[in-house]
Amino acid sequence: MPTIGVAVAIPEPWASELQDYRASVGDPQAGSVPTHITLVPPTEVSDEELVEIERHLERSAAELAPFEVHLRGTGTFRPVSPVVFVALVEGISQCEQLASTVCRGPLAVDLSFPYHPHVTIAHDIAEDRLDQAFDELAGFECAFDVSTFHLYVHDVDRGWTPTRRFSLTPG
Repeated sequence: MPTIGVAVAIPEPWASELQDYRASVGDPQAGSVPTHITLVPPTEVSDEELVEIERHLERSAAELAPFEVHLRGTGTFRPVSPVVFVALVEGISQCEQLASTVCRGPLAVDLSFPYHPHVTIAHDIAEDRLDQAFDELAGFECAFDVSTFHLYVHDVDRGWTPTRRFSLTPG
């Protein structure tokens, strides 16, 4: 059964900058996880469900307009989860709306934690490395327009691969 995820891709040059940083602090997932804002976490689906999921994502994309995301500074989910992230300071409510829209119907999933849009920069590494990431990227800042989101499929050899892009177009 394929494992899928749905996410907003971070554009270049920031995607590579943040992914390279994630690798530099020793995060073992850095090479297989593109830089993103999660909308739907990893979810196992059947091939038959995938067809309906793509139709659902097309309909979802037609419901919302493009928006701007502004990333600035760092945050953490510790002690609940060993994650350091770059925080959204603009685009939070739009990401929440988008996640809420796509997490219906065939993608209605139970979340382990409340939805909180963010960009992971360190996950499941030593505490001192998490502290380092938190401190070193505290001054990080960028802004970009979000007009699409992607369906990703996990491949054991290649990691998370975008397989389909959906354009936001207000209905």
